[in-house]
Amino acid sequence: MSLEPTAEFEVRSSLDHCVKCTVCESACPVAGVTELFPGPKTVGPQAERFRAGAHSPDLSVDLCSGCGVCSRVCPHGVRIAEINSRARAELKREHGVPLRDQILARPGLMGRAARPLAPVFNWALGNSTVRWLGEHTLGVHHLAPVPRVAARPFSSWARRHRPLRSDRHVIYFHGCSTEHFEPALGKQVVRILEHNGFSVLIPKQDCCGLPLQSNGLFEPSRRYLTRLGRQLSVVDGEGLPVIASSTSCGLMLKREGLEILGLRDRRLVGVSERTYDIFEFLAELREREELVTDFRQLRLTVAYHAPCQQQNQLIGKPALDLLAEVPGLRLVEMEQLCCGIAGTYGIKREKYDIAMEVGKPLFADIADCAPDLVACDSETCRWQIAKATGLPVVHPLEVLYRAYGGI
Repeated sequence: MSLEPTAEFEVRSSLDHCVKCTVCESACPVAGVTELFPGPKTVGPQAERFRAGAHSPDLSVDLCSGCGVCSRVCPHGVRIAEINSRARAELKREHGVPLRDQILARPGLMGRAARPLAPVFNWALGNSTVRWLGEHTLGVHHLAPVPRVAARPFSSWARRHRPLRSDRHVIYFHGCSTEHFEPALGKQVVRILEHNGFSVLIPKQDCCGLPLQSNGLFEPSRRYLTRLGRQLSVVDGEGLPVIASSTSCGLMLKREGLEILGLRDRRLVGVSERTYDIFEFLAELREREELVTDFRQLRLTVAYHAPCQQQNQLIGKPALDLLAEVPGLRLVEMEQLCCGIAGTYGIKREKYDIAMEVGKPLFADIADCAPDLVACDSETCRWQIAKATGLPVVHPLEVLYRAYGGI
């Protein structure tokens, strides 16, 4: 699907509001740790005036991690991260996309392909010799965090699960990570929603296309996201809330697919308008005094990191607010902006060291906190933090699930 001129104009025209105040440069996690990246303003609005949406004059735009901090802090509303994302896509179109990026950008395909040999696959990912070979052949850093493939996908459990009978329904968008790597999280989401009186509908679904987009593969990303919009619209009652447990995939469905990819598919727009992050949805229930709050006491210290894609949803930090109501729980909010991984960014050999430098202040703060658990809404950030700190890292929903007594 081609980009609509109106969507392209909305993003690109925002660069005219750039006054070169350098707020984005000061906030950029990547520019702060490497001189190889001249900063989001330089490769974004400044360079965009030259390339006019057609030619990428500077290869350094590929060092932008896509964290979105620059767009979030810009006092004039310049869509810096979105401009950079499109520039990277043009760069990839001109120079080609490595096989490694083609593979990493398709987590659903990887998960399905690896599952029949899950024990062997997981062993290989933990073997130093295999990881060294992977770095020198594919360019995946041998120390980068990688998830274990689950023996059974979440959808297998969902097909056997008997949903709660209720006149209140929601649709669950679980994403690739829950489906292939963290199926236990999906079960917890369903149990918590059911505990609050909802019948959870789980239609067949595939990848949202975010990894493709972040690797500059816009056309296949458009196809994936358009298909997902149709998949999430096939169940009865198209006006039902769509609940996302992956904050990155939720943002893609909520906004990025429309803003960066320029999609205007009717069903996708409808799904986008009724998509909620899981904690955003639960927080609204609490505001209406409909949230079940029969929490048990948890004597734990939990360090909470709100990942970039969660903060880019501009919904506050509802997980932090809700977990604050759990008796006995000591929550410590981490103030660092980014862990550095940025999806597939920090997995790549040439970007691994940059990612680790970006995340170093966060890892140090977590170590100083000495928590029992670390909670983070993004799956790739969880894997990054766990690998860097050696601590158990969970979705904050798991902490809530424990507070509900494991339902």
